Amino acid sequence: MDVKKIKPKQNKFKSMPVIGGLAICLLAALTWYVSANAGGTSVKRNDLLFGTVKQGDLQVEIEGYGALRSDKQLLITSLTSATVQEIVLKPGALVTPNSIIVQLANPELQQLLDSAVQELSQRKANLRQLKLSHQREILNESGSFAEMEASYETAKVRLEAQSGLVKSGIVSVLAYKESLVHEAQLKKRIKIHHQRTAALKLVNQEVINIQLEQIKQQQGQLDIAQNRLDRLTVRAGFSGVLQRLSVELGQSLAAGQEIALIGSVQDLIALVRVPQSKAQQIFIGQKAIVDTRRDKIVGTVSRIDPVVVENTVEIEIALPDQLPASARPQLSVDAVIITDILTNITYMERPVNGKANSNSNLFRLDESHNTAMIIAVKFGKEAGRYIEIIEGGKVNDTFIVSDLSLLKNSELTIENF
Repeated sequence: MDVKKIKPKQNKFKSMPVIGGLAICLLAALTWYVSANAGGTSVKRNDLLFGTVKQGDLQVEIEGYGALRSDKQLLITSLTSATVQEIVLKPGALVTPNSIIVQLANPELQQLLDSAVQELSQRKANLRQLKLSHQREILNESGSFAEMEASYETAKVRLEAQSGLVKSGIVSVLAYKESLVHEAQLKKRIKIHHQRTAALKLVNQEVINIQLEQIKQQQGQLDIAQNRLDRLTVRAGFSGVLQRLSVELGQSLAAGQEIALIGSVQDLIALVRVPQSKAQQIFIGQKAIVDTRRDKIVGTVSRIDPVVVENTVEIEIALPDQLPASARPQLSVDAVIITDILTNITYMERPVNGKANSNSNLFRLDESHNTAMIIAVKFGKEAGRYIEIIEGGKVNDTFIVSDLSLLKNSELTIENF
């Protein structure tokens, strides 16, 4: 027997609560819109930020960010091609001029040094042999000169003896004249020998000087080879900290390739970046305060980079010689550059979106009625989180510095809860 199924009827009132809720929301939104445009808007006091107008002196400051850098740095490069044999120190290590950082290896340099040593030894041996040869030559000349001088003395004695006997006829005139000529020839030969010996000594000395110059050049080649071999032991060069090590164990290096960067520890400067729009207010010699998060260091602007990078300008700040322990290379810092001191001005906390030398509409608080009325305010110079008020505000006035630019009402109700 078949059972007839009866389809239940849908409840037309089941969706009514949803529709009623939407209607209530729309009605509430409409009511707020009408009340907001018809009268004032209510805002809780805890949701607002307030600024009070003050009078006095105010420093114009420009904030920047950056890091400490070593004022003195030494970049160490490879003098020749080599292989990294040993890494002795790593970045962050304190070093002295003789501290060994890396040990390199190059067998060819040792061969060049050995060849240079052998060549120098050979040239020195040649010089000794040359001096002996010259000494032998001088001795031979001295022997010849001694014989010639002896012959000359004999000729002189004979000539003196014959000069008395030629008158008596014992010695013929011809023999006397022959003796006279012989004596004169020997005297001339002795003079020529003196000149020859002197010239020979000069020539020999010049030859020795040439050999000495060649030895000196070879000694220079040896020193270069020795220096290149010694440079395989890479040393720091001056006292500081190893800031960067650019090599790895077993790496092959080419001549001129960077090995390490050494920076001073005490001689530090601060390199900070400031907005391009405010850089024109900065001049060399202005006072700056560098914050290391632990200490504040007073410095002086020493250089302004003319290049703009990403809408910022780099400012170099010179720091004193004596620095606190927290100051070290590569440390991130904040800086405040004091560009001016405004005396006896009216100022307040800078409102959101408030800009120097501009006009703005701010809500001024009326404490007696818990209301705020919109007032036109003219701003002057900006000093960090403060800004000068030229018109529209007087001392002890309180303004709302929160962003209320979306409100179109001229009056605002402040709720205390």
